[in-house]
Amino acid sequence: MAESKVYLIDVTNRDGVQTSRILLPKLAKTMLNIYLDEMGVFQSEIGFPTLKHEVNYINANLELAGMGVIKRIHLEGWCRAIPEDIEKTFKNCPDLKHLNVSMSTSDIMLAGKFQGRIDWNYILKSLEKAVRLAKSCGAETVGVNGEDASRTEIGKLVEFIEAGKAAGADRFRYCDTLGADDPITSYDRIKALAIATNFPIEMHCHNDLGMAEAVSVAGAKAAIDAGVDSYINTTINGYGERCGNCDLVSTILALNYSKVLKDKVHLDEHINLKMAWRIAKYASYAFGLPIPINQPGVGANAFAHESGIHADGALKNRRNYELYDPEDVGRGEPELHETGRVITTGAYGGIKGFRHVYDKLGVQFKDDVEARNVLELVQYSNLHTQKPLTDDELRFIASYPEITRKVLTVSA
Repeated sequence: MAESKVYLIDVTNRDGVQTSRILLPKLAKTMLNIYLDEMGVFQSEIGFPTLKHEVNYINANLELAGMGVIKRIHLEGWCRAIPEDIEKTFKNCPDLKHLNVSMSTSDIMLAGKFQGRIDWNYILKSLEKAVRLAKSCGAETVGVNGEDASRTEIGKLVEFIEAGKAAGADRFRYCDTLGADDPITSYDRIKALAIATNFPIEMHCHNDLGMAEAVSVAGAKAAIDAGVDSYINTTINGYGERCGNCDLVSTILALNYSKVLKDKVHLDEHINLKMAWRIAKYASYAFGLPIPINQPGVGANAFAHESGIHADGALKNRRNYELYDPEDVGRGEPELHETGRVITTGAYGGIKGFRHVYDKLGVQFKDDVEARNVLELVQYSNLHTQKPLTDDELRFIASYPEITRKVLTVSA
């Protein structure tokens, strides 16, 4: 029997973008999918296939996967577990192969959200119909989400899981929607669910009590201890609604360096922690949100020592006051910034400056016609992101101009 593992499903492009008062351009969402793929993350929840403004971006990213640009990561959509949403999802994005469908499960939400319009029996029947329909439309994997699972009694969650399982679902997402769980309770509940259903469990935790990573990791260990695979939902830099979600880098660090967890809970071997610094910095830039100075691994002070005792100890041996090295998270190289003449390109740039910028990136165009076509896309992309384009974004646009055009287009 294969050893149970923990796999990461990053939900930055679905739940993280619901951070209040921010927007994330579709080009940036595309770059994050590429970076998450390079990082070895198992799955990216790329967005809402039922929303018109997401459709072209999602289809463009599925096309990138078909071309082999996005290599291994599953690109997964999210919708409600109702037949109408499933039909719309596959009408809009017929090549989508992975989907998570969601229904509220707690009595609090059934009473408060639906005002008595639906009952528990409706929830179970709608879930079954949605899963069967998704599979018949070509979905290879379907996760069933219990919204507010942490405030739902265990017996009902078992019924919910069994209904999804019977319909052909592949995983159950345990949503701690309000961040109300604690690690000890979470461990007990997840282990009970896993034993009762023998079904893989996915942890989706919010950080309202500052315990999203702890609850996620405790739940994952419980599933592993019960003999099933576990999945942890993360967002880059912990972005998300209210106080945010479980942070991607912190979760990897916990599973790799915690004294007990690193030996007892085995993380997907494809994960490349050295991508941490790059992806965290890019997400911070794209979201327009600073990385907290004390953020594990990627914060400005993660490897800073001032106290005399600490500084002395760290200089003698890193392990005195550091669990891991800057190099482990992709840091350690000096960052060079130009301080003399700088030529940039953007919404109002011309062909000479544009070609100069691309020459420095090592990108050559066969003629001015090709260059002007890409320049036009760069100009639109700059307006789309509302900030200077990064080197990787510029390379992407030049390499995949037609995909870029699709990403930037919204169909009415």
